[in-house]
Amino acid sequence: MFEIYDVAIIPLIIGLIELCKRVGVPVKLSPVIALVLGLAAGIFYIGADVKEGIIIGLMLGLSATGLYSGAKNVTEKKKHNKSEDHGVY
Repeated sequence: MFEIYDVAIIPLIIGLIELCKRVGVPVKLSPVIALVLGLAAGIFYIGADVKEGIIIGLMLGLSATGLYSGAKNVTEKKKHNKSEDHGVY
């Protein structure tokens, strides 16, 4: 059964995606890779039956994609705001 501490897999998926990007995998494939890694974790690591593993894997992969996307948007917005603030006092 899925336990709350299994949510720690999400940052692991994000780290593996970052590793793939540094190796040269196109950034556009990041959500697909996150989904595949989430499915693999849900089916093989969580140890539930296949149907439950797929659902949990989808949740993990989509959560990793959303967490990465949200963090990226926040950092880009901060950079954009800093560049606008330099000329106004």
